[in-house]
Amino acid sequence: MRRLFGHLRPYAGQIALCLVLVLLQSLSELSLPTLMANIVDVGIPAGDTRYILLTGGRMLLVAFVGMACAIGAGYLSSRTSTSFGRDLREMVFSRVESFSLREFDKFGTASLITRTTNDITQVQMVVLMTLRMVVSAPIMAVGGVIMAVSMDVDLSKTLIWALPFIFLIMLSGIRRGMPLFRTIQAKVDRLNLVLRENLTGIRVVRAFNREDHEAKRFDEANRDLVETHLRVNRIMSSMMPLIMLTINFMMIALIWIGSHRVEAGNLEVGGLMAFVQYAMRILFSLLNISFMFVMFPRAAASADRVVEVLESVPEIVDPPDEPESAPVGPDSAPTIPESTPSRRGHVEFRDVTFSYPGAEEPALRNTSFTASPGEVTAIIGGTGSGKSTLVNLIPRFYDVDSGAILIDGVDIRNMKQEELRSLIGLVPQKAVLFSGTIADNIRYGKEDATIDEIAHACRIAQAEDFISELPDGFDAPVAQAGTNFSGGQKQRLSIARAIVRKPAIYIFDDSFSALDFRTDARLRAALRMETQGATVIIVAQRVSTIMDADRILVLDGGRIVGNGTHKELLKTNPVYREIVLSQMSEEEIA
Repeated sequence: MRRLFGHLRPYAGQIALCLVLVLLQSLSELSLPTLMANIVDVGIPAGDTRYILLTGGRMLLVAFVGMACAIGAGYLSSRTSTSFGRDLREMVFSRVESFSLREFDKFGTASLITRTTNDITQVQMVVLMTLRMVVSAPIMAVGGVIMAVSMDVDLSKTLIWALPFIFLIMLSGIRRGMPLFRTIQAKVDRLNLVLRENLTGIRVVRAFNREDHEAKRFDEANRDLVETHLRVNRIMSSMMPLIMLTINFMMIALIWIGSHRVEAGNLEVGGLMAFVQYAMRILFSLLNISFMFVMFPRAAASADRVVEVLESVPEIVDPPDEPESAPVGPDSAPTIPESTPSRRGHVEFRDVTFSYPGAEEPALRNTSFTASPGEVTAIIGGTGSGKSTLVNLIPRFYDVDSGAILIDGVDIRNMKQEELRSLIGLVPQKAVLFSGTIADNIRYGKEDATIDEIAHACRIAQAEDFISELPDGFDAPVAQAGTNFSGGQKQRLSIARAIVRKPAIYIFDDSFSALDFRTDARLRAALRMETQGATVIIVAQRVSTIMDADRILVLDGGRIVGNGTHKELLKTNPVYREIVLSQMSEEEIA
């Protein structure tokens, strides 16, 4: 929690002014019982109406000042806490944006969403309550004790005897509840995960009639969270009756002892009334402190989770200084001229090995190949052979365990991530669209793309036909996740988004799987003309998609077991031939 509070420095002025207002509010509240006691003990016995009116006027003025300070403090504390929450969300979002896929795998999407929303809200609420209660409660408690002692020292002893019992009750509740608050946040993550999986996979759930199963999963996660909440609430709720019981017994003792002191002439009636009010202010300030002790443990658990994200160092970072185009090693650099339009986008894998965290076997082993501008390099292989892993290494979504990936002779680890990814137009295996319009989604590839460039990209991607049938054309709305478009339409829009970028390297990760053969053929023919001079890497399952590629890489078990043209591999590579025969007859091959 302390580490997060360091981010409140920009609001030091607001916080200082808020604390001053809270102090003035507390002082005004502490002065009211004394003024009231003066009216009862001095004005009323003497029948001095002028004194009563003057003192009453002072009470009204003090109350008005206290109200104004309370309003100002409330505004400043709310403004500071909400601004602090906004800053934290921006910092967490920025940090998450810098994460590699390893960090996403470590935290999980559901947990990151919870940390950015629920956890930061908990911390924000504590900041608000701290500025309002944690500052005013000690002032009221200490000030109340001072004023009470000034009224009657002997009567104050009764008040002081009750305080240790209240502190023991609060300490006991906090020690028992603190571990459970951390458990609650983990169970909120679990509930969000189940809910997110159910909502994103609703088509599969309904297709297989698994609504009851998903309802059971959600109910189990929900009940687990509720039971933990109930345990915490039982502990915290038991504190309040015990504290109130202590307070009530103490008030009875104060009035009983005070009445005897009034009868003996040691205390005035107004003094007793003021003393009781000070006692109530002291005790309710302790109640506010106990309320904060209820909130602090949960907020502390949330703060730890937020700090964990903020202090998590991304595995993939930019180099400290941008190096000049230099080879990786003295005897390993290919003879590649500096980046020019004819050579820009040359990709080389040099003995690359990569493993996913926790995996027993590498996903890629000793992988070496080159993909040159003006050529189409296709990758094919069985499920789990490492095709998508290979292309995900090029934009540096993951870093290799050993070996190197070079673009134009420069190790991608020596390039700025923004510079590297500006060279690449990626069409992922799962087409991703964002809510907005078709034009907005295509401009995701090039922010300043004109409508002519968008239309050209859609024409190449074979998306022009279905877009022209929409009433709003390129301004047609795209629903969340593109649910108002078919799988093939989403793929074509994703391809158009990459084309409008005009990158040096095109990566198509099984991006034609939802297209019919006719559209696939037309798209590839148009792409061949559009991408002349660029490096094109295609991952595909269908042999028909890659037959015309300049080079085909055959992956099996994370290794390249074949490298050549379609005809060459048919003759020399049994793995490739087996894949082809599984999709085409001998007559079609011939």
